[in-house]
Amino acid sequence: MRCVIARFPFDLTKNGVLHAMKGITPEPVIGESVIIGRRTYPVKQVGQVITRQDRRDFSAGEVLRAMARLGFTCPDRHRTTAPKHVADPYQQASAMLGAPAAL
Repeated sequence: MRCVIARFPFDLTKNGVLHAMKGITPEPVIGESVIIGRRTYPVKQVGQVITRQDRRDFSAGEVLRAMARLGFTCPDRHRTTAPKHVADPYQQASAMLGAPAAL
């Protein structure tokens, strides 16, 4: 499949990406990620390996779109985080007013 990453066209296939990432040790994932085989790789590491370009030359979104179009799983980091506690209006008002001063 033809994908454009960092304004350069690449003819990528799922097997080609699997072959390129074979033997590559995944770095710790901090942001977006791609699951290739049984391993989870950071998007920028995958982009660097398959394009042979510096990580600053392309965005994570470009690589995510290409990997998703090829059929790889790209977990959404916003859905994997725990839901934040939402304070009710009384708790918000109490927090805004602050604790009473000690006498």
